[in-house]
Amino acid sequence: MDEDKFKAVWISYSSLSDFAKCPRAYYLNNLYKNPKSGKKIALTNPFLSLGQAVHATLESLSVLPVEERFTKPLTNQFDDQWKKVSGKQGGFVSVDQEAMFKERGRLMIEKVNASPGPLQNKAIKPKDDLPHYWLSKEEGIILCGKIDWMEYLERDDAIHIIDFKTGRRTEPEGSLQLPIYYLLATNTQSRPVHKMSYWYLDDGVASDIVGQELPNSQQAEKDIMTVALRIKLARKTESF
Repeated sequence: MDEDKFKAVWISYSSLSDFAKCPRAYYLNNLYKNPKSGKKIALTNPFLSLGQAVHATLESLSVLPVEERFTKPLTNQFDDQWKKVSGKQGGFVSVDQEAMFKERGRLMIEKVNASPGPLQNKAIKPKDDLPHYWLSKEEGIILCGKIDWMEYLERDDAIHIIDFKTGRRTEPEGSLQLPIYYLLATNTQSRPVHKMSYWYLDDGVASDIVGQELPNSQQAEKDIMTVALRIKLARKTESF
């Protein structure tokens, strides 16, 4: 057993998804480094850039006092975030394509601004920039990930996990995304998770918050470990 975090295999929802789709995709997105620069290659596309700008805009609210979150239009913050993904750096091939995606994002932000729902309530900030814990010290596997929003349920002294969705497709049944966030919150926060939801920002109105069943933690850990061990073996044998 090696408890050195730098030697551990770090597992997240995105890396699990990459591996499940294609081990080669996992390698390119998580391990491959440019032989000239020695740095990992960051792959992007308009959909990822749209999600990045919208998520960053909304997540920036959690550090503000409740009474200050909506004193200024959220679209101002969105415009600032969009500058970080504008042009080729965001994977856009034309001015028209970028304008179309930016307008989609702006509409999402305007909907939230008009009907902020749980974003008007107290929020819990994670203790670390990247929440993580040892999923298995014996196997040297760490589970990590960023939770979009943790609403503080004051009456229950508990947590409501909210995941912002900027795509037009609903999360498939059996997805490990919320189970991973549930385990992360359970193992890194002092309060229990009582509620979990997806917030579909690009589908209908801003109140499209869909509650989800809380996962069985033991089954979730088992399902995640199954894929994590396959990833560990692939890394060890370089089978990509």
